Amino acid sequence: MFTGLIETIGTVSAIHPRNDIWQFDVEAPAISKELRIGDSVSVSGACSTVVRFDARSFSIEIMEETRKKTKMGALSVGSKVNLERAMRLDSRLDGHMVSGHIDGLAEVYKTEVYPETRKYFFKAPIELLSGIVPKGSVAIDGISLTVIDVDEEMFSVGIIPTTISETTLSELKTGDPVNIETDILGKYISKFLEARFSEARDGTEMKNSLTLDKLAKYGWG
Repeated sequence: MFTGLIETIGTVSAIHPRNDIWQFDVEAPAISKELRIGDSVSVSGACSTVVRFDARSFSIEIMEETRKKTKMGALSVGSKVNLERAMRLDSRLDGHMVSGHIDGLAEVYKTEVYPETRKYFFKAPIELLSGIVPKGSVAIDGISLTVIDVDEEMFSVGIIPTTISETTLSELKTGDPVNIETDILGKYISKFLEARFSEARDGTEMKNSLTLDKLAKYGWG
């Protein structure tokens, strides 16, 4: 698990395809010397496992499926990536709970630049937008951000100066892809409600095992 608070920006130094595995070497002297084999690192939002490290860099391996369905497939040598090590249970949880499991890709639609801040608009498919709510949390390339607005085609977020200077968001251009992870708590609530309403529609659970507890569960009494 992660918090969405980026520790440092790394640079992809090499990409090694091997059968159905892709190895990415990442230059990140700020955190590399503290990593160990098997550690989890969020690489622009995608939870990845460290397979090699030294004082200045580390390597991860990803499957072809991950490369195709995240922006990892768009990375090349020299690409900048947001990095965060796994959260610690003995510290405050700033940001929000981020699993590192990417839900899909959005793309930059436009950017509004103000004296010190920026507002980014992202176009996204409906299955992603359905899990994004105004004033809720969303992880974009691993960065914990607060949603401003959402409609049927896109959503927007505001960026403060610190986030602009310490993440890769400042490099984004119109049309660029970004990794999106919607709020994990919202996913569980949505799944629970879908199951509940499905049962209510077909009447299976209520017909076959109608009890006082079940009536209370569905809001009766």
